[in-house]
Amino acid sequence: MNSTAPNSATAPHPAAIRGRLDLDGRPLSYLDFGGAGSPIVALHGHLSEGSSFAPFARTLEPKWRLIAPDQRGHGDSGRAADYSREGYLADIEALLDHLALDRVVLLGHSLGAVNAYQFAARHPQRVTALINVEGAACLGLQGPNPFAFLLGQPYEATRREQLLTGMGPAAPYFADRLRQNPDGTWRLPFHPQDMYHSEDLVHGDHWADWTASDCPALLMHGTRGIIPAEQIEAMVRRRPGTVPIEIDADHLIPTTAPDTFATEAKRFLASL
Repeated sequence: MNSTAPNSATAPHPAAIRGRLDLDGRPLSYLDFGGAGSPIVALHGHLSEGSSFAPFARTLEPKWRLIAPDQRGHGDSGRAADYSREGYLADIEALLDHLALDRVVLLGHSLGAVNAYQFAARHPQRVTALINVEGAACLGLQGPNPFAFLLGQPYEATRREQLLTGMGPAAPYFADRLRQNPDGTWRLPFHPQDMYHSEDLVHGDHWADWTASDCPALLMHGTRGIIPAEQIEAMVRRRPGTVPIEIDADHLIPTTAPDTFATEAKRFLASL
């Protein structure tokens, strides 16, 4: 599930605090936008990172506190030994425990949306509501892995320009997100092979997880998104309490239609 984000959406909110927890030697990094309001944990998609939700965080009223982790293998978080469904969900649970958050709203885009509703299926007592942005209930059962283009991409290079050249047309999406290593070399904010495997492992029939929770849910999908119309209709019909919202946008709704995304997400939050 491709979730690259334009540069304008990656600068952290000035008030955001960068936190970190250690998971058996693997760092999990997160941004906490602060406040005493009810917590929202926002989960980005593949190839993205927590800072992609900074523009949305700026629009929230004080009654909400947004926390956005860099999911395993992304951004400032460490690479993981595996990118299984259970691995991602264990990270969410560890983050909530670390921050002493008993119940949260889970917001997720693409990969993050699947992680969000699967976590709600396993821990319904910890999720008050879901905001699912372009997270299908069944995906990738046929066809090639869309991240195959990454397998020839270097992870590190002596010069920043070398990495950008290797990204080809996708370079503008990552120009402001490359990381410099202590020795002066540069790396991508993810490992290409990790992302290929992670994409493989998020594919599947997840209907049982989508329908397992009954908290209020917003299903936000783009007119040019990845979820077929018939699946959207079935996701709403088969899960009571789900409100569908169609956005005139592609798969990357939070970054290509940020104003509409924020308006609809806040409308839903106000209804809780």
